[in-house]
Amino acid sequence: MKRRVFIAAAAPAVLAACGGQSIWASDERLRAARFVSSEPPSITLFTVIGIPRGEGGHSGLMINGSQRVIYDPAGSWQHPNIPERNDVLYGITDNFKNFYIDYHARSTYWVAEDTIPVPLEIADLAIRRAEQNGAGGKSFCAVESSKVLSGVPGFETVPRGFSPLRLRRWFLAQPNVISKRHQDGDPANNHDVLLRQKNGQIVGYNM
Repeated sequence: MKRRVFIAAAAPAVLAACGGQSIWASDERLRAARFVSSEPPSITLFTVIGIPRGEGGHSGLMINGSQRVIYDPAGSWQHPNIPERNDVLYGITDNFKNFYIDYHARSTYWVAEDTIPVPLEIADLAIRRAEQNGAGGKSFCAVESSKVLSGVPGFETVPRGFSPLRLRRWFLAQPNVISKRHQDGDPANNHDVLLRQKNGQIVGYNM
């Protein structure tokens, strides 16, 4: 019971989801955390969507290029082993990707994972644009995600605006999109994952 009450109390802070600040991890931390995925280069749009009304709560980008990062403008997810520079999160292993998704997915929100395969040089350009963009302001998650994408070949027509759902609709209309839905119907399970993150443990993720 206490665990469920904790999650219910924490959810508004988590999924009000757009309140960023300037953070600058050291070069040493970035080098140590660097993760290169064996998956093909791609750009993924994460959209946090409310249940049952379907409102858009948050937008973020996972970019898999010469390394895999998450650009989480004005986001609130943190982990002691994940260095950050102004909303760019480094060292996104499969386990940390799962942590990120579970942080947002719960009984009142689900997470859409929409992925477009791209050439390596396009993915690396997207990473550079995210790094150069700076920290996003409160409620600017969709705006900043669109801003990063707008300078990437193949994504130039991305709409600007504050709506994560509008951004996702455009993304889904692009060729070769691969979509997944993540939903956690048990807040207690999500709470367990968050506690492991708080303790800095990165193993033992329950699939």
